[in-house]
This record gives sequence, C-alpha cells and structure tokens, in this order.
Amino acid sequence: MAAMKMTLGLAVLMIVEYALAVEYSYYQAEPEHYAPAKYSFEYAVKDEHTGDIKSQHEVREGDSVKGYYTLVQPDGKKRIVEYTADKKSGFNAIVHYEGEGKYHSATKYSAPVATYVVPEVKYEAPAPVYKYGAPTYKYEAPTYKYEAPTYKYEAPSYKAYSSASVHTPHYSYKIST
Repeated sequence: MAAMKMTLGLAVLMIVEYALAVEYSYYQAEPEHYAPAKYSFEYAVKDEHTGDIKSQHEVREGDSVKGYYTLVQPDGKKRIVEYTADKKSGFNAIVHYEGEGKYHSATKYSAPVATYVVPEVKYEAPAPVYKYGAPTYKYEAPTYKYEAPTYKYEAPSYKAYSSASVHTPHYSYKIST
C-alpha cells in the first residue's frame, strides 16, 4: 500500500513539474510597413434626362485628404461640399449652395378608374339525343322429343315342386288350467 502511495505521489509530482516546464508562446505578427498613400482622382456625371448631375475631386498625401463634391438637388439648387481629413483634426466639411430652389407644384394625380364589363354569358344546354330502340324479343318455343319407353316383360319361370318335398311344420300346444 505504501508503495502504491509513493508511486502515485511521484506521478503527480512529474505532472506538475512538466506543466511548469512548458513554455507558452504565441504568435505575434510583425507590423507591416507601407509607403504613405498618395493618389488623386476626379469624376463627373451629367445626365439631363434623369437630373443626375454631380462631380467629385479628391487628393490624398499620406494621412491628409482634401477634396470637394458637387451635386444638383431635386429642387435645382447646386450643393458644394469642401472637405478635409487628417489624424489631428478628423473629418471637416464646409457646405455651400448656389442658385435658388424651384419648387414645382405637384400635378394633381388621379388614379385611373378601372372599368370592367362583365360579359353576358348565355348558355343553352344541348337537346338530349336518345338512341334507344324498343327491344325486340325473339322467342322460340322449345321442342320436346318424347319417346315412349319400351318395356320388356318376361314371365317368371317356376320350377315345379312336388308336394312331398314341401315340409309343413307341426306345432303342439299344451294348455294348462
């Protein structure tokens, strides 16, 4: 029993020692180094049919962005937004408007009235067609054939017996009083 306790104690000690000896490490990615961003772009749309009229221009050097965009609003005024963005002051925008808004009075709209004429349906059932003829019966009376039976009769033949040969029994009775 003591040997068993000692073995168990050594096993526990070995497990604890192993757990303490394990080094935990984790993966740490090295920071990626990029060159500072630098670009410039510009675009414009002018679609008179749909009224989609807009443009944009932007320039970036490192963490500093400057630009503007314009668009024509539905009321006809032109909106101009000038903006800057950097790490120090964040995003800042200045909005200007050009022109006067022209509001059009909405034309009175009335939904079309649905008219539906239910067609008149006339239905006439077709005249019944009966294809039925009166039954015809064909009866033939059965014919019977009868033949009268023929009998053959022969008279029995008897042997002649002599009266001597016939035994007549005799009975005797006793009457007692």
